[in-house]
Amino acid sequence: MSKIRVLIADDHALVREGIIALLAHYDDIEVVGEASDGIEAIKRVSEAMPDVLLMDIGMPKLGGLEATIEIKKTCPDVKIVVLTQYDDREYVSRFLKAGISGYLLKKAVGNELINAIRAANRGELYLFSSIAAEVVSGYLGRDVKTSAEESPYDKLTDREKQVLKLIAEGHSHKEIASDLNISAKTVITHQTNISQKLNIHSRTALVKYAISTGIIKL
Repeated sequence: MSKIRVLIADDHALVREGIIALLAHYDDIEVVGEASDGIEAIKRVSEAMPDVLLMDIGMPKLGGLEATIEIKKTCPDVKIVVLTQYDDREYVSRFLKAGISGYLLKKAVGNELINAIRAANRGELYLFSSIAAEVVSGYLGRDVKTSAEESPYDKLTDREKQVLKLIAEGHSHKEIASDLNISAKTVITHQTNISQKLNIHSRTALVKYAISTGIIKL
């Protein structure tokens, strides 16, 4: 029986080490790589092609959401389980739209992580109990008009979402260009498009928007 190949993306080395130590106790799971930020996660996934990727949200450079969107485009067969401290509905909704296979809080006990990895590998969706309740409540409680409306954020392209996060974190055009392997001129073009789509025309206002919508955390 082949093992479930797992890659861990988290910016805290101690967290990665703890997960690796936990997974080492299970014969059907093996860790095939680590990443400390979203850009590295994209690279490592393309190299190792894991069955399951454990993805943190709040990472430097590209965050978990932006990296997830990119990975699901380039490596759609990789199952992604979000492992985070954030349980707000906005994050859960965005990740579900991106095609994740699980959403687990870091306060969960070890056996839940194992169950989530195995469920994701089988092609199932695994949600932490409180998250599942929130999702069900959200679907039952939303009205038709609200559900039909597209948020301004959803109008952004995948690349524009990446640029928005990096701008909101205070990176310069040159730094963003280097991280995303594009030109500074292209970054400026993306920022212009972002400003037009969101109707926000200053860097300070973009930062406030990113904080208020959970794109970045203080």
